[in-house]
Amino acid sequence: MVERRPILDVLSHLVLLLGVGLVAFPVYVTFVASTLTADEVLQAPMTLLPGSHLLENYRTVLIEGVGNAASPVSTMMKNSLIMALGIALGKIAISIISAFAMVYFRFPLRKTFFWLIFVTLMLPVEVRILPTYKVVSDLGMLDSYFGLTIPIIASATATFLFRQFFLTIPDELAEAARMDGAGPLRFFWDVVLPLSRTSIAALFVIQFIYGWNQYLWPLLITTQKSMTPVVVGVTQMISRSGDAATDWNLVMATVMLAMIPPAVVVVLMQKWFVKGLVETEK
Repeated sequence: MVERRPILDVLSHLVLLLGVGLVAFPVYVTFVASTLTADEVLQAPMTLLPGSHLLENYRTVLIEGVGNAASPVSTMMKNSLIMALGIALGKIAISIISAFAMVYFRFPLRKTFFWLIFVTLMLPVEVRILPTYKVVSDLGMLDSYFGLTIPIIASATATFLFRQFFLTIPDELAEAARMDGAGPLRFFWDVVLPLSRTSIAALFVIQFIYGWNQYLWPLLITTQKSMTPVVVGVTQMISRSGDAATDWNLVMATVMLAMIPPAVVVVLMQKWFVKGLVETEK
């Protein structure tokens, strides 16, 4: 029986509240700045009470755009959403098929191919970015959604996680499906895929956030303002010349808008995300 100690309960809650405060306070300051005017943001100290320009600032960034980022934030968020969904769904689709082939098919050098895929974890996008850019450029995929998503949809991590999960599926299920006359695709669709739904959900959340936060690759292959994702757009809103002033209130409004889609995905899929990470019996 676990002994309850009120002092430890109070202490643990205080630590949790302190952690929440450290994480939430910068977000709150960002929100407050997004509701003020540019002059009010630059006042020292800046007020910590929300201002009266919330609707005005958010309407400006969504419809008109800010500074050097000529595209409105609504267009940038659309680009980021398409890129994040393409990367997340593409990574899951390729990884789950690759893992299925490596676990349930017998072919020469099967383990060798798996370890070759796994070794690519040591080669992030930043290392192979120049040859990848050359290939994308030669294929005419610059300033396109295909160029933003296809080069980075392969995922050794997701392939490894799906492979480890497939190894836990009892062999009797595959044997029973074979006796019932089900082919590999039928077995994959009717048995393996339903059992993998929690793992798919967990990976979708991780890969969606990964795709949404992409910065270096979109910065390289997008030259048209209409193709800029929101993470790159935020940096373009910050003036780098001494004469032009940065509208920090509008930049903070853009940052707040950029945080909404990942937060919505995490909140809506929190239950499945946790089950996919901690569930041991599928």
